Amino acid sequence: MIKQKPRGMSQKEFLQAKAQNKLYSFILDNGGIRGAILHGTHMINEMRATHKLGILETLVLGHGYLGAGLIIATLKGKDRAALKIECSGPIRGLSVEADAAGEVRGYLKANPIPIEIPLESFDLSPYFGDGYLTITKYPQYAKHPYSGQIKLKSGSIASNLTQYYWISEQTPTSFNVSIKFDEKGEVIGAGGLYLQTMPGTPNDRIKTLELILETLPSIGEVFANQLSPQEFVSSHFHAFSPRMLSDRRIEFFCRCQKETITQIIQNLPIDTLADMAINGPFPLETHCRNCNTTYSFEKEEIDALFSKRVH
Repeated sequence: MIKQKPRGMSQKEFLQAKAQNKLYSFILDNGGIRGAILHGTHMINEMRATHKLGILETLVLGHGYLGAGLIIATLKGKDRAALKIECSGPIRGLSVEADAAGEVRGYLKANPIPIEIPLESFDLSPYFGDGYLTITKYPQYAKHPYSGQIKLKSGSIASNLTQYYWISEQTPTSFNVSIKFDEKGEVIGAGGLYLQTMPGTPNDRIKTLELILETLPSIGEVFANQLSPQEFVSSHFHAFSPRMLSDRRIEFFCRCQKETITQIIQNLPIDTLADMAINGPFPLETHCRNCNTTYSFEKEEIDALFSKRVH
């Protein structure tokens, strides 16, 4: 992939911001509740710059990236997961993939999102309309992936994920994702929180947790104000004796590369490759939707690939 660096950043600021992006796993009540908190400000800014997104597009796809990033908190090894939304509204849908290594990529089906009036609030319901959310998980050693689907209940990806886990996995789970913009429309904070109660958690503890969740501040705003994920968990869930377990990198990253696409072109049927070498079009361009990268091949490159096949 070819990333675009967020505008207005020095190399030092870029590296510092990148180092902050992590997914932290923790437990509450000695393991009765498990959770994860994601600091994703830099990931969202890289996503925005590379996909060339406006404010509305950044908000929608950014929530998808943060949601998918939280889903991988329970994955390990080479497990991966995909979050997809198909809808009737102007957003049309989105597709985001993430793996246990913390690599997140994906795209909007409509960019820009066609709107008739300027964005006046962050209520996304009118832009989604009716539709479905599908989660597919690809365990490393499973023979087949498994997936579940729910009808969209609101314009909030976090709320729909919460509903999905309750319906499809029958596990009480809460998702919270947010992105904070400054007065110029720049992303200055982005993050997410995931909490899941384990079987046997007392009802009074669940009710206490629900009360805390109702009063939580915007996580994007918290990170914009430079509070660390560890400080956030410690301050808001101190009654549950939080214990941080581990952290992993989280990054906008796609493994597409020109070498892989070159190999695909070279392995095309010989008649197809011959026609391509003669008739083009040139430059031949291939595009990765997940990272908005275009790879170009000049006539000389296609001729060389054809020559390798016939000699």
